[in-house]
Amino acid sequence: MFKKLVLVFCLLALVSCGTKNNSRLTGKKVKSKELISKEAYREKQRKAEEARRLAEQARKAKEKSNVATETLVATSNISVSKDMIQDYIIQYKEIAKGNMREHGIPASITLAQGVLESGSGQGTLSRNANNHFGIKCHKEWDGPSVRHTDDAPDECFRKYDAPEESYRDHSLFLVSRGRYSDLFKLDKDDYEAWAHGLRKAGYATDPKYAHKLISLIERYNLDQYDREVLGTKPRAKKSSIDNIETSIALNTNNLSTHIVQKGDTLYSIAKKYNTTVALLQEKNNLKDSSIAIGQKLKVQ
Repeated sequence: MFKKLVLVFCLLALVSCGTKNNSRLTGKKVKSKELISKEAYREKQRKAEEARRLAEQARKAKEKSNVATETLVATSNISVSKDMIQDYIIQYKEIAKGNMREHGIPASITLAQGVLESGSGQGTLSRNANNHFGIKCHKEWDGPSVRHTDDAPDECFRKYDAPEESYRDHSLFLVSRGRYSDLFKLDKDDYEAWAHGLRKAGYATDPKYAHKLISLIERYNLDQYDREVLGTKPRAKKSSIDNIETSIALNTNNLSTHIVQKGDTLYSIAKKYNTTVALLQEKNNLKDSSIAIGQKLKVQ
């Protein structure tokens, strides 16, 4: 009997040990699963962060690629952004205005040439020689120089200690050379005539040189600096429609009528002549606001 009790006790002890071992193993498995779960979560977070970083890089690259650029071709051939051109203008506008007061060259022309010839200060000549206007050595130049390929290989160009010297020499260059003398007979606020005059006098060989200068002046409103120096208002530029209207008015010697042009409305006409739609309708026996291109209306 005693032996049977001992045997039962041993069996119970073995079962108990097995249960504890199984419990330990189960606990280890649970902990292992928890560790794997946390690691997977961290990996997921890392991948999400990497995806966000790549998306941000792509966004910035797209923004950069969308920045408007244009290629300036003179002594330099370089693509620059609109911001770079505007920064250049801000940096040198006062120098251009000062040279206009002293030498009579429109600031708009000086700035447009500086932007074009120097690539907004990014071109080889402007960076290596502070030469912002592509002025070559010529016989009278005894200062420092650099070699640069332009119309011909390895040409001699003037070198300056600072951009301000280049701006001053540009003015003196135009003032002192006889072939540019006709420019100084032009109105100081007529940048179009100056641009064409420079091209005609041979400042550049590019047949589109004048148009490039005019385009820069008009896109960046450079003629405002001419007006600041001269103390004048903007030149009135009449459209072809304005010219037709003026011609008709002068030929008929009757300034109390208006010839309806494309885009005109009774309201716009009334506003132009400081009257009302009702009065225009009454003067012209109009039943409604309908008008036709070419129709003559009494406005006074």
